[in-house]
Amino acid sequence: MEDLKAKIEEAVNKIKADPDIATKFQENPVKTIEDIVGIDLPDDQINEVINGIKAKLTLDQGSDLLGKITGMFSK
Repeated sequence: MEDLKAKIEEAVNKIKADPDIATKFQENPVKTIEDIVGIDLPDDQINEVINGIKAKLTLDQGSDLLGKITGMFSK
C-alpha cells in the first residue's frame, strides 16, 4: 500500500509540474501513468492509481482555491 501511495505522489507531482504530462493524463490517463511509473499494471491496479491521482489533484486544487478565497477576506 505504501508503494502505491508513493507512485500516486510521484505521478501527481509530475502532472502538476509539467503541463504536457497533465494534458496527456487528461487525454489518456492509463498510458500516461504507465509511462510515469515505468510498468504495465493490471487494469484494476492502474484504475486505483488513476482514481487516487484524480482525487489528490482535485483536493490540491480545492485547497488552492480555499487559500485564495480566505486570502481575499483577510485583506
